[in-house]
Amino acid sequence: MSRTRKRRKRKPPPERTNGSHSPALEKPSRGERRNAEAREALEPLADGERPLVVTVGAVLSALIVLSIAIGYASGAEVDGEQPSLPQVLAPGVLMGVMAIGMWRARYWAVLGFQAVLVFLILGASLGLVQAAGAVQAVANLGVLIVAGLLFYRMVKALARIQMPSRLPRE
Repeated sequence: MSRTRKRRKRKPPPERTNGSHSPALEKPSRGERRNAEAREALEPLADGERPLVVTVGAVLSALIVLSIAIGYASGAEVDGEQPSLPQVLAPGVLMGVMAIGMWRARYWAVLGFQAVLVFLILGASLGLVQAAGAVQAVANLGVLIVAGLLFYRMVKALARIQMPSRLPRE
């Protein structure tokens, strides 16, 4: 016994009046209008200006580098062994470069710091789920709140950093 399927006829595409489709003629969607308004409200960074949240990120990165160096120099051990030099240099150099880049308000550095914050947020979320006691839960919740707040505030700073400076019209 063979079965046959009926094929549905597809509707033909709408006809175009002049043979081409121009998105410029369409009305922008509500979301596109809101995005345009938000972009217009942003002020580009002045020369040498750095948003406060980016400064906080640069200082935190520098403090992490300092803590890595102090920990290694003092002979801190992880699982009973002192980490090798490459294990210490890799995160130290990465955070140091990021600190310098954020101090200079570079887009790539802020974006990289946000990537680190995402890993912190994920780790704190998992730690909150697996917390064995109130102290662990509160500590993970604190990391989650601080990292989430920094991440959220850096989004606007990123938009201002990548924004071209507006030149006055002649």
